[in-house]
Amino acid sequence: MYIPPADRSIGEHEWRPFVEHHAFGHLAASGIGRTVPVVVPTQFVLDGDSVLLHLAAPNPIFDALSEQSRVVLSVAADWVFIPSAWKAIGDEDPAAGIPTTYYAAVQLEGSATVDSDPAAVAAVVRTQLAALQPDVPIADPEFAHQARLKAIRAITISVDSVRAKFKYGGNVDTDHRLAVVQRLQDRGGPGDRSAAAHVLRRSRLSDPDPAQASRP
Repeated sequence: MYIPPADRSIGEHEWRPFVEHHAFGHLAASGIGRTVPVVVPTQFVLDGDSVLLHLAAPNPIFDALSEQSRVVLSVAADWVFIPSAWKAIGDEDPAAGIPTTYYAAVQLEGSATVDSDPAAVAAVVRTQLAALQPDVPIADPEFAHQARLKAIRAITISVDSVRAKFKYGGNVDTDHRLAVVQRLQDRGGPGDRSAAAHVLRRSRLSDPDPAQASRP
């Protein structure tokens, strides 16, 4: 993932809440000698420096993990299309604007450990449910769903590398960013409010070099 300076994350206190809020991503494992990696959409929980999840035992990713434990979990969300005319303010020609897409993306890389022990699988399921539905009483999966647990494998990823990108107009000046925010708020479509909030939050942190303002 290419991350220009204007889109770099400001640090863990930015990317971690984003990942915790958007706890669904694509897990990729390359294995060894494969033409393409195995990519699996999955719910997960970020627990400290680890990612916890579970998948059905027949999932093809387990073959890849038996060959090579390195994985990448990719999370992308809060994306919106910015029409070309939105990039023009004042006397600027709307037809000369450059369209773009705003989005946030985080890639967590690390080594995955697979566990088939029902007690270990139940522990992961408990952690996930505690995060996803903390106020909903549930039967303990270790005792209520013993047979089902045998068909599931738990995966723990020890995260050792994080790449985070927040592409929200950081390459243009404040006036251009605020103009886009207003249009996002007016449009009010899926993701528009979240994207506008990202622009405003990041605009309070820094302003780009004016020389970068012409970059798409």
